[in-house]
Amino acid sequence: MADKLHFDLVSPERQLMSTEVDRVTVPGKEGQFGVYAQHAPVMSGLRSGMVEILNDGETKRVFVRGGFAEVNQEGLTVLAEEAIAEEDLNGEILAQRVKDAEEDLADAKDDASRQKAQEALDQLKEVEAALQS
Repeated sequence: MADKLHFDLVSPERQLMSTEVDRVTVPGKEGQFGVYAQHAPVMSGLRSGMVEILNDGETKRVFVRGGFAEVNQEGLTVLAEEAIAEEDLNGEILAQRVKDAEEDLADAKDDASRQKAQEALDQLKEVEAALQS
């Protein structure tokens, strides 16, 4: 049996995954990179995108935004500011949330409200872009 990589995926809300896998592809700040068992130690900031987890021929995708990834002797740990499993991302609901955020931005009465609405809209568009990749 080939070596497996220990993989942990953690968000502020909870630990989403802790398992042995064949490979994980991470959207690093400097570009996407794959991690297998016995990978050299590395640390990377995360850009918004999909983490792809390959195990026994099946691929699972999880959207991540912000955070960092660390590869060490124990395996790979991804600490994400936000993490949402692909199956939990519904296109219609997401499109409605984008529309609502655009309306909130248009209705903003002051700079603080405008900035908050713009940040929410930007995050939703990052999710949309990741789903289309």
